[in-house]
Amino acid sequence: MQQFDHLLTTRPHDISTVFVSDLHLSSDTPALNQAFLALIKDLYVLPNLQSLYILGDWLDSWIGDDDYLTLSNDKKARHFLTPILNTLKTLSTKTAIYVMHGNRDFAIRQRLCDTFHGTLIKELHFLTLSNGTTIRLEHGDRLCTDDKAYQRYRKIIQNPVISWLILKQPLAYRQRLAHKIKAKSHSDKHQKSATIMDINSDMVAKTMKTCDILLHGHTHRPAVHTLGDKKRMVLGDWRYIDDKVQAVIGAVDSDGVGLWVFDWFVK
Repeated sequence: MQQFDHLLTTRPHDISTVFVSDLHLSSDTPALNQAFLALIKDLYVLPNLQSLYILGDWLDSWIGDDDYLTLSNDKKARHFLTPILNTLKTLSTKTAIYVMHGNRDFAIRQRLCDTFHGTLIKELHFLTLSNGTTIRLEHGDRLCTDDKAYQRYRKIIQNPVISWLILKQPLAYRQRLAHKIKAKSHSDKHQKSATIMDINSDMVAKTMKTCDILLHGHTHRPAVHTLGDKKRMVLGDWRYIDDKVQAVIGAVDSDGVGLWVFDWFVK
């Protein structure tokens, strides 16, 4: 994979769409937050960028938009999310921004996206390029069907009625629930095999019948998998490594869809 900086500097006019996933931003991730701000500022200067897609787990352990929107102006001014929302709002004056739920931030609603003129989109989402290529976008967790316990949990927690009931609970209750979910997720990663938590090959084969390119995140295993004349592209999570933040992001340019390595060195 090539560096995204190279694409930015050599062919900025060719970039029309950018895809990111699994940022897991929070008050505990200052380096990741700053790296995302840096990317958005880079995207703002691209002359022909039409769309930015955030394909889930943008935010970590999100318990409801009211956790931010009901804050006083003073508290909002100190909140980690405020500069991010403001920078996205600036980008939205020239580029459409789309946000998809992940397994960590399924409680995001359109109200939060309205703060930066973004649009909340549902899984599954399809794009058709000018050359007729069909791209299927999703977060990726629904493809991990070998993890039956998680799929049962996912079906319950993301049921519209259950989600509505949870969001009606007091913030303090939701904060405790989010802490339990995050702790369980961390524990599961250490107890379950890597194979179980990865994509199921039969599910991929079934999914690929609906598109030319399947683009998703979730697994934190960035790669391009060629399946005959089709491709499965996996975005990477955002990681703080030594003195830099690194992520694998997607982009549509004059050559089609590709994955690029985005590096941001901590200042």
